[in-house]
Amino acid sequence: MNLPETKSLLLSADKGVLHVTLNRPESRNAMTPEMLAELEAVFAAIRDAREIRAVVLRGAGGHFCAGADLKGMFSALKPIRPGETDPIVGINRAFGTMLRQVENAPQVVIAICEGGVLGGGFGLACVSDIAFAQVEAKFGMPETSRGLPPAQIAPFVVQRIGLTQARRLALTSAQFRGDEALRLGLVHDSFKTEEELQAKLGETLKQILNCAPNANALTKQIVLNAGKQDMDAVLDDAAAKFAACARGPEAPEGISAFMQKRAPKWAQ
Repeated sequence: MNLPETKSLLLSADKGVLHVTLNRPESRNAMTPEMLAELEAVFAAIRDAREIRAVVLRGAGGHFCAGADLKGMFSALKPIRPGETDPIVGINRAFGTMLRQVENAPQVVIAICEGGVLGGGFGLACVSDIAFAQVEAKFGMPETSRGLPPAQIAPFVVQRIGLTQARRLALTSAQFRGDEALRLGLVHDSFKTEEELQAKLGETLKQILNCAPNANALTKQIVLNAGKQDMDAVLDDAAAKFAACARGPEAPEGISAFMQKRAPKWAQ
């Protein structure tokens, strides 16, 4: 596996875990088109890399992500010529493409939410498989208070916390802390200190690494299909995936390890 060179991301792979750090601390890690492209390139590079079992997303400088870099976006605007497609459409849509790529990654994606988790950062947290929130982290969708809709993140917010709460948050631009994010089901656990985070993250990664990588990847596909396809189609696809795993190398090893009361090879 060859990871791409990146300027706005810090990458570090260790023992099956890829740490991806958004690295624009001077702007609270606000996302630029370049950062979006780099995130896409990283997730494309690991799509078939089963040696990478989990991805930990975090922001540099104590903030996860303050959303899109609106200053940079609007400072570069030019009048639209007749018949020309507005370039803002493509810029905005690219964010949705990146979110779908992160959501559909075969690896378990973990988001560490601290500092500002706003706008696009809020959306990125919503497509993670597991999220931890620092109790004082600030969450919200401030777009409507800026005169914009949360266009690309809104569907993912609905999927994460439900339509009723998504409507309330999007239409009020309300901001809230980590404990409320936990209550809403946006995140799965909270922490106060770095030491507490590392203990919880370490235990979670240990659990993930105890799971077979291909079985996890297929399980994630089954879960994500639920509610998006006809239930019979979901169940038919799930049965085919189950059979593929049963006849593959992981199930015999996993069952043998269970019977022999030992760790399977992928967990050693």
